[in-house]
Amino acid sequence: MSKLGIDWSLVEKARGYASNIANSVSEYVQNYSTVSVERTICRFLGIDGVNENDIPLPNVVVDHMKEKNILINGAAYIIGNAMIELNLTPQKIAEKVANGDLDLSKITPHKPEESLKKIEPIVISTIEKIKENKNYRDDFIKNIGEGSQPYLYVIVATGNVYEDVVQAQAAARQGADIIAVIRSTGQSLLDYVPYGPTTEGFGGTFATQENFRIMREALDEVGHELGRYIRLVNYASGLCMPEIAAMGAVERLDVMLNDALYGILFRDINMKRTIIDQHFSRVINGFAGIIINTGEDNYLTTADAFEQAHTVLASDFINEQMALTAGIPKSQMGLGHAFEMNPDMENGFLYELAQAQMVREIFPEATPKYMPPTKFMTGNIFKGNIQDALFNEVSIWTKQGIQLLGMITEAVHTPFMSDRYIAIENAKYIFNNMKNIGDEVEFKEGGIIQNRAKQVLNESLTLLEAIEKEGLFNSLEKGVFADVKRPINGGKGLDGVFEKGENYMNPFIEKMLGDDVK
Repeated sequence: MSKLGIDWSLVEKARGYASNIANSVSEYVQNYSTVSVERTICRFLGIDGVNENDIPLPNVVVDHMKEKNILINGAAYIIGNAMIELNLTPQKIAEKVANGDLDLSKITPHKPEESLKKIEPIVISTIEKIKENKNYRDDFIKNIGEGSQPYLYVIVATGNVYEDVVQAQAAARQGADIIAVIRSTGQSLLDYVPYGPTTEGFGGTFATQENFRIMREALDEVGHELGRYIRLVNYASGLCMPEIAAMGAVERLDVMLNDALYGILFRDINMKRTIIDQHFSRVINGFAGIIINTGEDNYLTTADAFEQAHTVLASDFINEQMALTAGIPKSQMGLGHAFEMNPDMENGFLYELAQAQMVREIFPEATPKYMPPTKFMTGNIFKGNIQDALFNEVSIWTKQGIQLLGMITEAVHTPFMSDRYIAIENAKYIFNNMKNIGDEVEFKEGGIIQNRAKQVLNESLTLLEAIEKEGLFNSLEKGVFADVKRPINGGKGLDGVFEKGENYMNPFIEKMLGDDVK
């Protein structure tokens, strides 16, 4: 039963359009790979470290393959081929390439099945490591516990990973369930992953595997102290989307912002590049038990939240279907939406309530990520605290999954610790006092709330039908989302896309999507 009086035949029709859109994109993805996908395979094969110029070895190896015109066969085949001939580990092979002692294009070629057999023990070892991490998380939650939904989500962003640890543990003790370590400004546009622990960053801390390890250890420590699992978030987006997903899987992150549409619209990353990268990154996240967060909330920072609400719902439908093609369970889909209407709008709260309830009803198995007011925060901390309170009321009323808490000093890169405390206190007070309001209150038939939900669903259906006919790439060129237009062959990273050759293989996708390893 729908409190909103939703016509479920329209929802199924919308899913059908979205499925066709996702399948069309998937058909394109199957024929292409990218330099970041191949670097991810190198990392999964155990290649790590940097050369004398601090260039990550996965970059060195893949750049070498590209320069020698052999990349079309993929890193898995080429590394396996070299292992047959040289009897060396992938790491040793990478070091020889970095030193200029090895030209991979000169290696005698072997059959793909022989190359696959050579690397298979390493593939299985990596798969087992990721499975162990997933099992550890599941056991911790089962035996020790976790916070209840909506999970309270706050950020740290000092630039120094060791200071981040102090602030993250403090936030957990104050009541946070999820800690997001914001990346340093511009990292999404770097076509490499920095190496080692970092102590400097602007507006955030660099995402590196060592920083992931340090923060994971710190949150496990405070989680045992508090008797509840604390989730760790980072950003599997940008030009290194699958590499960061891989690092997160190995170091047991729990949530990843993982949305190609966000990168296309707000970072001007080439749509072909990031759509291909997204598929592999989501296969990894799905297998690792990592919740993905999508970026629809950002649409409403550049477009009007009332007029363009249907674009958020349409994108949620598309992201759901693209996630399913990558093997992500619905429970790991943190589909995005936001509380972003102008607070001067009459009955704005009712419209926000309608839209949040609509997302919850249409995606009942998902873990929706609900974003706070940002666009109309003014610096008036007293009004801001009230805006955040209304946002929290909608969230508990509609049973959202992840609640990214609003900060009274919105737009400050690194929130003050006191601001996080106030945000957590606000949410905990409202969540406790209004815990079951959604079970007690029904909506007036034909009233403002029901009519708003029906309007948004109908407009979303019309948009999805148009995108299905036009194709996602062409639709993005026309600016269907966020009032932002992007050219198909423009943006950053297109030169990193290539068509797969006849010997190409990616055994990690095959293993992670295979029933035998789940």
